Amino acid sequence: MTVSSAHIEALQSFGYTPQEARFLYLVATHSGYFQARQFLAFTCSRQRKRTALFRTKLHANKHARTDYFPGLGVIDHVFGGKLYRHLGRENLRNRREHEVEHIQRRLAMLDFVLSHLELNYLETEPEKCAYFEQTLGIASDHFPSRTYHGHPGSQSTVRYFIDRFPMYVDRPSAPAVVTLSYIQPAEANLNAFVRHLKAYLPLLRELSEFRFLYLARSDSHFDRAREIFDSFVTVPLGSNPADDLLRYFTIRKTWDDRRYSSVTEADLIFRNLAKERFSAPRFEHLYREWEGGRMPDTQVRDQFQSNGKSHTIRFESQLLRAVGPNTKEKKPCQ
Repeated sequence: MTVSSAHIEALQSFGYTPQEARFLYLVATHSGYFQARQFLAFTCSRQRKRTALFRTKLHANKHARTDYFPGLGVIDHVFGGKLYRHLGRENLRNRREHEVEHIQRRLAMLDFVLSHLELNYLETEPEKCAYFEQTLGIASDHFPSRTYHGHPGSQSTVRYFIDRFPMYVDRPSAPAVVTLSYIQPAEANLNAFVRHLKAYLPLLRELSEFRFLYLARSDSHFDRAREIFDSFVTVPLGSNPADDLLRYFTIRKTWDDRRYSSVTEADLIFRNLAKERFSAPRFEHLYREWEGGRMPDTQVRDQFQSNGKSHTIRFESQLLRAVGPNTKEKKPCQ
């Protein structure tokens, strides 16, 4: 990651040291929130006085406030509008107040960035849009988006990539490969992960190669997350998934109806292979709807549209550890 000297100088003009300015840039760009452990890890310091001096500057400049949250501890929120304007980040929603779950995720994002400072991040909405539109030639109507409506009579605003999960490009490779990510919240279910994949599927469909990271504080959902990813991304982006799925449904129904003489040896081999490929609950639900006559073949095909592209997909689950001087996750100081 390369931070421009102009951004560092802009923050130094408020009285921050180069190291403090670089840390502030990371917080403002990637999270909006930080904890003392993250600042101490970044500066390679164990002295609480270092954090106290930094907070004194933040408060004097009215750039941040410090609050206590039950279950989280002491959190610093960088909200100063002037600071964000100096960085060209005035449209970021990081400076707004958020619920505890949102803050937890933002702290997790910062942990990831601090643990991987060497990566080439697509940091902002304009950077991401420019990369996909100008470099890869993908139209913006394929991007995950949300429309915000203002006051009556005002013009609506469309924003892209509002989740702001870490995204970076492997620049040394040719062509470059983009890595997208998702950070699992503390909640037990994976419904939000499903919604996230559905929102990103139109974009993923346009990529010939990409990597996807599922990040979580615990490995308890790793197996289920891979199953969901395969059912909503890997299989739909495979070659002719709708044809294979409908053939599997037909053979399965024939077998379930005990019309064994109509099933060939090749059908049985295909069924056994497809059974594992289409084992996720999503496909079981589709089969029940199709078998019961409530979903015709055309509707099944509509859910697995292909644009004819071949895809190289890499999915990986990673534990996301907290960085800090007293934690297991330690990175070189900056």
